Amino acid sequence: MTAETETTSTTRNSRSSVWLLRFISVEAASGTVLLLAAVTAFLWANSPWASAYEVPWQIELGFGLERYLPHHDLRFWINDGLMTIFFLVVGLEIRREIHDGALSNPKVATLPIVAAAGGVLVPALIYLLVSSPATRRGWAIPTATDIAFALGVLSLIGRVPAALRMLLLTLAIVDDIAAILVIAFFYSSGIAPGGLLLAAAGVALVLLLQWLSVRPALAYVVPGAIVWFGMLSAGVHPAVAGVVLGLLTPVSAYFGRRSRRASSAAAGTAADPLALRSPVERVELRLHPYVAFAIMPLFALANAGVSLEGLTLTAGAPLTIGVGVVLGLVLGKPLGIWLASFAAVKLGLCALPAGIRWRHVVLLGVLGGIGFTLSIFISNLAFTAGKLLTAAKFSVLVASAVAATLGLLLGRRLPACPALGASE
Repeated sequence: MTAETETTSTTRNSRSSVWLLRFISVEAASGTVLLLAAVTAFLWANSPWASAYEVPWQIELGFGLERYLPHHDLRFWINDGLMTIFFLVVGLEIRREIHDGALSNPKVATLPIVAAAGGVLVPALIYLLVSSPATRRGWAIPTATDIAFALGVLSLIGRVPAALRMLLLTLAIVDDIAAILVIAFFYSSGIAPGGLLLAAAGVALVLLLQWLSVRPALAYVVPGAIVWFGMLSAGVHPAVAGVVLGLLTPVSAYFGRRSRRASSAAAGTAADPLALRSPVERVELRLHPYVAFAIMPLFALANAGVSLEGLTLTAGAPLTIGVGVVLGLVLGKPLGIWLASFAAVKLGLCALPAGIRWRHVVLLGVLGGIGFTLSIFISNLAFTAGKLLTAAKFSVLVASAVAATLGLLLGRRLPACPALGASE
């Protein structure tokens, strides 16, 4: 390895560590806001003012697109519109992790990838084992992990191994990839070729702008909107458009026709330090706080208001949904993550990171059972409004609360370890 290559590698690792610290701090802090929004929605929906809970979410907002969109109330624009930005940030994080993060190193990525696979398969299997034909469509509900809540609970535990935070973050990112694939392939209606062609045209326009070295993010709003509308028209959930756009975002500040030398010279005269960053970093840096502190809490406020009036989990389909979701998240997640990790280590596919013991992997699995955001999102796709959707959402809230409580209690019993950034 030459001195220049070694310096570049060291710089990249340093930047990746700083980015990891920032991402974790934002997610951990936003977990509190997300929790407050969820609690507010739940209490509001079960208060004397419960009748007013649905009023704001049913406000019609057409934006002149009424003839093209099947639904256009406020909840539609939150769940299908704003959540696209949430998935865009997820796509950006996946793109960056694959380029120079944990997912770029197979030796480092193997353990969380295998653990995430176990954390998806076992909960889904448990749900399917207890479900009925009427409720099997909800099999993916207990497979998701909420990054913000999980990191928030981990931050409350205190001093844990630095590697545990990295493992949890990487596992949650891989978990998001699985959720995105599940939504795209299992919760989309019949695919309309015309919509796919429109989405492909939007993607082509994005690639053209990149080839022309167009840097301003606003230039990509219209092509992104075309991809979004194409996905919606094709029968694919439009939020998937956010992931597609995130994965297409360049990871280098030098892209397109402009040479590295010309781009470097232009960047050197730029007044904005963000101009020196890659588009992946710039866009994620700008959007992440809005997603963490505005979009996700707004989604929780609009969807966590589960009324207990008329809720029954004592028999029939609602009971099977409740049992499947709670067992899947609270039992299936830690069981799947631990068993998959144990098998991978014993087979020699990977090794536990320094400072990590099997008790930490158990904690990792318990925290993985905090589903919330994506679990509720999938609930909305699996069941239409009614008793089944109410049962699914309520079960997600209960299971996530139980998993968070168990994680906090278990984590507090673990021996104190150096915090993130400290020497092991």
